[in-house]
Amino acid sequence: VQLQASGGGLVQAGGSLRLSCAASGSTFRINVMGWYRQVPGKERELVASIISGGITNYADSVKGRFTISRDNANNSAYLQMNSLKPEDTAVYYCYAVRYRTKFWGQGTQVTVSS
Repeated sequence: VQLQASGGGLVQAGGSLRLSCAASGSTFRINVMGWYRQVPGKERELVASIISGGITNYADSVKGRFTISRDNANNSAYLQMNSLKPEDTAVYYCYAVRYRTKFWGQGTQVTVSS
């Protein structure tokens, strides 16, 4: 499975960004897709995930502000990020799980200025 992430950038606090993650290759039976984020010196943390049936999970810090969605037909996932805060600044990594194996996309930088 190859994952291509896009959509990061620089935005002011309170603004919005939408991240996209497109899977290719052996995409059959991808169960989970989602996003982690990481800042220098800290561990990578789960931001949001969505399983193939549509059940979602969010980090407490983003609940009510971020929405994850998935297009199973196109093997893509999206992260709509609203009301962004400076503490959301990080490199965001999309991931996918297929047969209990986790695959990673390249990171995309999200920078929120105050």
